[in-house]
Amino acid sequence: MFDLPEIPRHPTMTTQEYVHARLRNAIMVGAVQPESTLTIRGLAEYLELSPTPVREALRRLSSERAIELLGNRRISIPVMTAPRLEEILSLRMTLECHAARRALPFVSEVLIDRMREIDDQMDDYVQCREFDALTILNHGFHRMLYMANPHQTVMPVIESVWLQLGPFQRQMIHAFDQFYLIDRHKEILAALRRRDAAALAQAIEADIEDGIGRVGREVLQARAAEAEAAQAADRI
Repeated sequence: MFDLPEIPRHPTMTTQEYVHARLRNAIMVGAVQPESTLTIRGLAEYLELSPTPVREALRRLSSERAIELLGNRRISIPVMTAPRLEEILSLRMTLECHAARRALPFVSEVLIDRMREIDDQMDDYVQCREFDALTILNHGFHRMLYMANPHQTVMPVIESVWLQLGPFQRQMIHAFDQFYLIDRHKEILAALRRRDAAALAQAIEADIEDGIGRVGREVLQARAAEAEAAQAADRI
């Protein structure tokens, strides 16, 4: 079974746009687990809609590489592999460092204070282990910085990368406090106040590495070892 979080619906949104936004958000925050297999009919019944807007929304998500369209009107969340993780991490670092550098000239002290407030909320959620809210706030923290650039065009691409990481990252977040020992957001905020582009990029790279890179690799290595052990046991 799955649970798709509710999101606000703007009055101008068509049904298809709303379905796409809701499914996209659910995948990005990890509400749909990796390797889950769903059907168009099942999603339509859950959303109490006809299959048509669901089908069209899924086609858009497939083009964003968030899902795989299978036969028999089924969809699947792609499995994370070690090579795929490295590719996504490298892409995320490149895009987000670019976005941060381009946004830096437009960052005000007011914006930094707003980002600090989000980071303070995140600290509270870490203590309470409310990881769904933590994921949403983390996206908001980074989005606020990158959107400071009024000429930016990279945000949709960054969100597409977040989308591909969302389900896997949700599985990893239970180990957040074991790996994320340094609050890289504090380093990002400090670099912003100093208007230090190099330190800003370094802090963002470290944030991504500590937030998903290290723990993701460890989990995938453990899974590979378990699979190898199971194969060895079958051969005995």
